[in-house]
Amino acid sequence: MNKKPLYLHGAFDIPTGQSYDKTTGEILVFHGSADQSVSLESFATLGKTLEAAKIPHEMVTYSGAPHAFSVFGSDRYDARADERSWKRYLDFLAEEYK
Repeated sequence: MNKKPLYLHGAFDIPTGQSYDKTTGEILVFHGSADQSVSLESFATLGKTLEAAKIPHEMVTYSGAPHAFSVFGSDRYDARADERSWKRYLDFLAEEYK
């Protein structure tokens, strides 16, 4: 199997000195549309950046979900967004690692 690693992170800004130049895999992004820490504008900018870099990607938003919507036990936990994003994540892994 010649697949590349999957990275998860909570913000969309590229750290100083880094880029998508060596990215060889597909990127999957989940975002709560009610996130007050990372704006929808930042989400859109990431999409434009990935498109310009010709990086295969899928970006999904979850209506009403805040930042860290998958953190169990927190006041930000959104079961609907968590369950849907987890299902899509598992489907993505199944597609990538056949």
